[in-house]
Amino acid sequence: MSIQAENLVWRIGRKTIVDNVSLTVKPGTVLGLIGPNGSGKSSLLRLLAGLRRPVSGKITLEGNDISNIPRRDLARRVALVQQHATTEINVAVEDVVRLGRTPHRNPLAGWSHFDTNAVDTALQQVGMSKFRQASWQSLSGGERQRVHIARALAQQPRELFLDEPTNHLDIQHQLGILRLITRLGLTSIVALHDLNHAAMFCDHLLVLDQGKVIANGKPTDVLTPDLLKNVFQVECDFYAPQDDAFHILFRK
Repeated sequence: MSIQAENLVWRIGRKTIVDNVSLTVKPGTVLGLIGPNGSGKSSLLRLLAGLRRPVSGKITLEGNDISNIPRRDLARRVALVQQHATTEINVAVEDVVRLGRTPHRNPLAGWSHFDTNAVDTALQQVGMSKFRQASWQSLSGGERQRVHIARALAQQPRELFLDEPTNHLDIQHQLGILRLITRLGLTSIVALHDLNHAAMFCDHLLVLDQGKVIANGKPTDVLTPDLLKNVFQVECDFYAPQDDAFHILFRK
């Protein structure tokens, strides 16, 4: 297994944010994290990326406990695109993406052709090559999100974590970003709000509520009328044109 978490617990003061969460993600698959606001999705992603240490529990990458992996080595294989990632300075797109090479570079070494190739490939993957010299401030929201993903890809990760990557984007860019993620072939964990997008683009779903795992499995098994009513407080019907595809139709 690429990623495995066992009985993760994380707290702020006396409040438990992540409560005994376990999960397994197979290599090359996309796991979607869904749940109401405050359910612990963002905190869980930060734990899995090694940015926070759990109070208890263990996270392993291919059987290796991440607490034993040096920070630099972890940053070379795991990338996190955060929900509110931003770049305030008006720099060129290429300079933003170049930041993704930081874990791979010796501070005393110059820029290498390996770094150039990684940046070129990342820009090409997200369809932003022609914008490489564009000003950051000139980009749309969708274009900026693609650049943030390119910066993560420049790390050449094997695992990619994304916290609501489609937040505040129009529908065209939402679908474009999610198509991109699924086509990368990386082991990915994505926190999402849109349940139909989760059903469309994720191989498996993990449902969180108040820090606990409520359900875990294929979208067709997890997204049921009872679960949506109990966890999200909405009533719905389902339209299923195919056995492995469906859309949630929310009632007024």
